[in-house]
Amino acid sequence: MLKIATIGGGSSYTPELIEGFIKRYDELPVSDIWLVDIEEGREKLEIVGALAKRMVEKAGVPINIHLTLDRREALEGADFVTTQFRVGLLDARVKDEKIPLKYGVIGQETNGPGGLFKALRTIPVMLDICEDMAEFCPDAWLINFTNPAGMVTEAVLRYGAVKKVIGLCNLPIHTKIRIAQVLGVEPERVYIQFAGLNHMVYGLNVFLDGENVTQKVLGILAGETSSDIDVKNIPDLGWEPDFIKALGVLPCPYHRYYYQTQKMLEEELEAVKKEGVRAEVVKKLEADLFELYKDPNLNVKPPQLEKRGGAYYSDAACNLIASIYNDRRDIQTVNVRNNGTIAGIPDDSAVEVNCVITKDGPQPIHVGALPVAVNGLVQQIKSFERTAIEAAVTGDYHKALLAMTINPLVPSDTIAKQILDDMLEAHKDYLPQFFSRAHS
Repeated sequence: MLKIATIGGGSSYTPELIEGFIKRYDELPVSDIWLVDIEEGREKLEIVGALAKRMVEKAGVPINIHLTLDRREALEGADFVTTQFRVGLLDARVKDEKIPLKYGVIGQETNGPGGLFKALRTIPVMLDICEDMAEFCPDAWLINFTNPAGMVTEAVLRYGAVKKVIGLCNLPIHTKIRIAQVLGVEPERVYIQFAGLNHMVYGLNVFLDGENVTQKVLGILAGETSSDIDVKNIPDLGWEPDFIKALGVLPCPYHRYYYQTQKMLEEELEAVKKEGVRAEVVKKLEADLFELYKDPNLNVKPPQLEKRGGAYYSDAACNLIASIYNDRRDIQTVNVRNNGTIAGIPDDSAVEVNCVITKDGPQPIHVGALPVAVNGLVQQIKSFERTAIEAAVTGDYHKALLAMTINPLVPSDTIAKQILDDMLEAHKDYLPQFFSRAHS
């Protein structure tokens, strides 16, 4: 019987995860799920934990749900640890998205300055969790869903006390399902060769029943149906059809921030006037969700959760755990150590690629060189990520400034310094590594 520990158990996503384990109980005999959170998340933990217990009871499966604020108690003897936490809660995300806009720069949760600061806050906490895992469950797999998933996973690979870590994002599975819907077929008939970085991943080739249909899919994407492929949390502004044909590979929705920077910035500025930044929208969505979750008669995952932007999370997370446990050797897209999988990226860096999932973990499928059209942007983002991770671990102000400046969404070194200083002050409570020593 298996023990699962979920760090950030009070998340609005937790019902998705519980549903995933319930659906797979016959192949994944989970006996105990420990949901752990911090004091500030106690109320949400109790609400979502009560819903989880009702879901398990309705399903009639013998899974015990435990709620705790003691991380070490949750980790003791765990077989799998899943992480889905947000340092500074949604208030920190509001700052990540609002402050860059003051300087005419996109504010986004995992890209640009916002992504940098989410990494700076999150990586030290994740490395602390790894220290606890090394003590209390050294053989457990760490399944990281915490954003920015690629950077957080790489930080563990390079600096963590545990090495059995896999980064996970719902975007590849979401894309596969959406492409299948557009093609009018079942998802299992579609195979996409994904390669790149988290939120910077490309579909190099799309296959239907083994036949390469990449050009057909790109034709659809260049037409009027691209909204069928996008995600809830990123505006669908359409693509320039000739650009998509020229690119020759399938972009992900996050590429809009890089290929449509001005349009996305204008869209954000307009949205701020109407409903606030995305984090403020999510705050309202979460408030509504938790009101739903409180209903003692609710004993299933409510469909409203899909508006939150995390659709297919349970399928991604639970499929991965089930495949490791059962040595299924199926192919999934995850964040793993590169080890030569993509040419030109350091071996110890995290990449997002298709892997064969075995009982010993993911075995990456060799990619080689990325197409010239996309390699440069991927390399620039990887330089940003590696520098940002070093800044997070060391608290080095100059590393943080360098990371901010080389990010393609930041237009100059001067603006980079202004945003950095503003955001360091705004997030001071969650960045002790930068304030334990003087910086200039």
